[in-house]
Amino acid sequence: MDVRELRQRWESPSAPRPIVGIGAGGIVGDAHLPAYALGRLPVAGLYDPDVARARALAQKFGLPRVFERLEDALAVDGAIFDVAVPPAALPQVVEQLPRGSFALLQKPMGRDLAEATRILATCRERRIVAGVNLQLRYSPAMLALADALARGWLGRAVELEVNVQCHMPWQLWPFLAGLERMELPLHSIHYLDTIRGLLGEPTRVQGRTVKHPDAPKLASSRTTAILDYGDDVRCALSVNHHHDHGPRHQRSELRLEGTRGAAVVVMGVNLDYPRGRPDSLEIALEGEDWREVPLVGNWFPHAFLGVMNHLQRFACGEDRELACSVESAWRTMGVIEALYEADAARGVAVPELPA
Repeated sequence: MDVRELRQRWESPSAPRPIVGIGAGGIVGDAHLPAYALGRLPVAGLYDPDVARARALAQKFGLPRVFERLEDALAVDGAIFDVAVPPAALPQVVEQLPRGSFALLQKPMGRDLAEATRILATCRERRIVAGVNLQLRYSPAMLALADALARGWLGRAVELEVNVQCHMPWQLWPFLAGLERMELPLHSIHYLDTIRGLLGEPTRVQGRTVKHPDAPKLASSRTTAILDYGDDVRCALSVNHHHDHGPRHQRSELRLEGTRGAAVVVMGVNLDYPRGRPDSLEIALEGEDWREVPLVGNWFPHAFLGVMNHLQRFACGEDRELACSVESAWRTMGVIEALYEADAARGVAVPELPA
């Protein structure tokens, strides 16, 4: 088994459509536009209510046009609309997209499952072909891991754990302080979506998502979750964004063990955000020692290129199914909704010592 054979790229479209960016926030400059430049995908222009911010990004990346009105941006014929707006604004923007258009929507799919359902209904009614930018599963490391699992190299997956212990600079996103829900839909959603891609749909969930004294304005910034995949599969997440004690014991990894092998993915971007460290993937096949898989890129920006390539290829008929569809994203939002219900239930009370 040659680990260099594992898939790490989503193929480029043969006839890419022009991309029109809706929103010019930090993630657009840090990941979206660098990814499209990397893949030589055409970007026709950029819109943001803050025109000065849009112009600054357009100048930095050499974009041909800045739209001063949303209507003008949405009038570009044959475009794929790259909608990167805060969750509260997403349903209204989707409702203005042209009928029959193609769009990639920034995660999360609204603030809760009710808004996700509204977006899903809008896309169906207006025949909008939309994907949601849950891009972690399109990173080189995760594509390779999924390929190894699909080839049967690891056997049947029986153990999957995500462990993130890092220091995240939440101050970079001031709008997060006003959200009723934060950590699960804004960060751990990536892990939950990737788990769904690897293991399928969980049947039940348990979990807690809590605040931290250093970030009292955030609804929560630490999460523990368990996903139920039956009696012989353990799936858990432990996510702490406040490990501010140096790099030695920081963690940002997904570990999967199967009946024939195991794999560990390190997601480097969390370890020094936004600069990040390189991703890595190691695989231990049955009866063999650990081997490192040489990676062709990282979560940022390569996964952002992967998910856009997939939507572009679907738009021109080269991919038959849209794995990042709003239907798939709705299921991820459903897992998050179930975790909030589990969090509200607070589990089972521990018995008190009899008097």
